[in-house]
Amino acid sequence: MIRGELVKLLRRPRTWVAIAMLNALPTLVAVLLAVTDLGPSPGTGPPFLSAVLTDETLFPLAALGIVLPLFLPIAVAVIGGEAIAGEAQTGTLRYLLIRPVSRTHLLVAKLVSVVAFVLLTVVIVAVVGYVVGQLFLGEGTPTPGVASASASMSGTTLSSTEVLQRTGLALAYLTLSMLGVAALALLLSTTTDSAIGAALGTVGFLIASTVLLGLDAADALQPWLPTRYWLAFVDLFRDPILWDDVTRGVLLQLAYLLVFTVAAWANFSTKDVTS
Repeated sequence: MIRGELVKLLRRPRTWVAIAMLNALPTLVAVLLAVTDLGPSPGTGPPFLSAVLTDETLFPLAALGIVLPLFLPIAVAVIGGEAIAGEAQTGTLRYLLIRPVSRTHLLVAKLVSVVAFVLLTVVIVAVVGYVVGQLFLGEGTPTPGVASASASMSGTTLSSTEVLQRTGLALAYLTLSMLGVAALALLLSTTTDSAIGAALGTVGFLIASTVLLGLDAADALQPWLPTRYWLAFVDLFRDPILWDDVTRGVLLQLAYLLVFTVAAWANFSTKDVTS
């Protein structure tokens, strides 16, 4: 069943339309930067965007920073919200459960497919960001025998190997950050027969989290909000790496992933399926 869900994910046009739309905005930004040669001031705009005019190798991270606050979570919410509710909405959920497969197995298969979408999307955005950065922001072919380097967020120089390693860590961190969103969408998907309702509920929760982050009266809640540490991947490019917020972000997302997944299982395993 897991293989079937993965094949279904890859064959659905909506999967690739969502990924294409996520890549459209960073590509447009790269074109505008190349044409105008005007980037945001340091410390403003999405992470790394102010540095890409002088170091195009950072554009994959800038691309992810562009889509992370809004567009990527919405895409994950839509795919996750459709996982169970979409089957119920089209009337196919009952027929899936008639097969000799447990509800737990079905839920795991749906979760794996959503996780696969998150991973696939993050990797493709990073790869397209690299290609776009080289095409529109690159200054030419590197000199043979000369190792390329990038400036860290602390102003020191990172070797190409260090940049590659830290980029890998950033991609893993961003993927984990979106898994919390996926688990919440999956939970809401088990509570309703409306895929749109599950997606909107997830987006509403994330909007509320973002609003509370800017409210001084919510200081006590802010360390526990799901969006609190999304941008902590920037600290992976400081020298030395600042691990505090990264570690807190990992633990928080793992907690959300565990709690929402268990809640989804508890609800779906006892749910009266009529559609």
